[in-house]
Amino acid sequence: MMNPMLANRKQFIQDPAGYSRSAWMRWAMIASLNGVELDPFKQPSSEDLKNPLLWLTQAEAMSQAALVLIKAEPPFDSLPAEMRGICDSQYCAVALMLVGYSLEVCLKAMILVKDGIEAYSEAERKYLTHDLKKLATFFVDLDAKDLAILELLTHFIAWAGRYPDPGSRYIAKHDSVFELAEQNQISGHDLFKLASKVMRGVSALTEAQDSD
Repeated sequence: MMNPMLANRKQFIQDPAGYSRSAWMRWAMIASLNGVELDPFKQPSSEDLKNPLLWLTQAEAMSQAALVLIKAEPPFDSLPAEMRGICDSQYCAVALMLVGYSLEVCLKAMILVKDGIEAYSEAERKYLTHDLKKLATFFVDLDAKDLAILELLTHFIAWAGRYPDPGSRYIAKHDSVFELAEQNQISGHDLFKLASKVMRGVSALTEAQDSD
């Protein structure tokens, strides 16, 4: 019998939604095997789902999905030749959206580790945001370019990775993306350098928590 905690894409084909939402059940199984009383078949509480490990694995999933997209170059054969460049730029925008979401989830996981689940839950409304700069205010090791990248990625999370139009009220945000990129000379290397810096921050924070 296959270990139910291992990845199994055949289960995804059979039940895409169920498989994709089974992370909690898998975590509860692991926890119960290690002496924690969690029932994987019982509705989890909001506190259960705020376990930082679940957030860090979600961030890793988004990061890996973004890497797969960035490395691939679909031919977009179903489109007329003159439209394929348009679609490719939008495809890359989706990848940047996932990079941004990965950092968002990672920063929220760090807040959970730093402040604890109870404190996070009490101030949860404050964290219902995609504003990466706002979420990273506790992060002391960010320079001006890092903050510009967070602002840039926030655009891709909020609209630029999902729609061509930020909305009539926010049309100026269209030019803000180009201005941020040009003024700060943001390259792909800079994006992944920042992602690595945030991940190092996670490691340092968890190590500090373990030593307390």
